[in-house]
Amino acid sequence: MPYALKNKKTSELFSCMLRNIYDLPYHGVKLWDDRDMAEAEAAVFLAERGVGDTAEWEIASLDERQAKLCNVKLGNNPKKRVYLREDGGIDTQSDAT
Repeated sequence: MPYALKNKKTSELFSCMLRNIYDLPYHGVKLWDDRDMAEAEAAVFLAERGVGDTAEWEIASLDERQAKLCNVKLGNNPKKRVYLREDGGIDTQSDAT
């Protein structure tokens, strides 16, 4: 089961520039395969990306479909954001700029 970082207030899933298995850059949601690994790495991961208050983010479990849908909906576009709804749905929003 994949794990991601979810903002406690907005339900946004943390997305940023990442590298795939072929070392190619893409904009996507950071996923971990293991909850313990996510918990161990999350604070450092966020701090390295300039997030000041890492306490605003929590570990959220996703199913495989949700995880894939997040990156599909982002479309490799850093101006888009994805949100995990309470019912498990994935919503997107584009930045105004």
